[in-house]
Amino acid sequence: METLSDQFLEFHPNHGTNIILDQSGTQATRVESFANGICFSKRPLKPGEIFLIEIEEKELGWCGHLRIGLTAWDPHSLAVVPEYSIPDLMELGDSWVFAITRNHNKVLEEPEVQHAGRRLGRGEEEDGVQVDEGGNTKPETFFTDSHLYIDSVRIPRDKLAGRSRPGRFSHILDDLYKTNVLPPTARRSRIGVLYVPKSRDTADMHIVINGEDMGASAKGIPSSRPLYAVVDVFAATKTVRIVQVEYGFSSLQTLCRKAIQKHIVHRMAIDWLQLPDALKHYCKYE
Repeated sequence: METLSDQFLEFHPNHGTNIILDQSGTQATRVESFANGICFSKRPLKPGEIFLIEIEEKELGWCGHLRIGLTAWDPHSLAVVPEYSIPDLMELGDSWVFAITRNHNKVLEEPEVQHAGRRLGRGEEEDGVQVDEGGNTKPETFFTDSHLYIDSVRIPRDKLAGRSRPGRFSHILDDLYKTNVLPPTARRSRIGVLYVPKSRDTADMHIVINGEDMGASAKGIPSSRPLYAVVDVFAATKTVRIVQVEYGFSSLQTLCRKAIQKHIVHRMAIDWLQLPDALKHYCKYE
């Protein structure tokens, strides 16, 4: 597949009435109510390019969580951004949005469905467990490869999973993130959307949560028109931030961070190193 250029991703200036963007255009906060929190990518996504966000802040008292997907509507063309992504934006047509839940986000392909009436987006209690050659179950592990592969798409894993804030038990929380145990709706969780070409004019939409592909949540999307990412900062989700993904050669900054992290016991040990505070901060968070 064609190599993606590292182009900075931002939110579109046309967004829901309750959304405020920061100066960089990469952080979106819903300041009132639980609705009118729809945001779009500033530019259309390229085939295989992931629009990755991290949940930075939650708001108690609401039911429901983040919604994410794609739309063929140019945000500039929307005189009024719909109040809800589901169902309002989807009822406009040419939009495919997926509601992220605490436990069940994995899409089952038809051969895997064992019970009638199973809906897209419903997972199994056994998610995250695999069987070895001897028939024994064992936790499925992630991040053993440097890239996540979805058909012909190749995405660097380095940024796909969130990390806990530095603290006394940071190394324990990191291990939980690596095994995909923490809920997708938790703070520091990272959720991304992309489309994978299937033919000349069609594609499948995939959701990636903390480094794991949830499967094709929408199939046969017409890809002849530009497709924008949709993020609905809904209900219990209050603030999200775009995470930039490096597709080409890693920057010198990233290579230094990887070298430092490779030779420490866990992240809190970074504090013991004789490094500038800015570099320590960068190593802890990413």
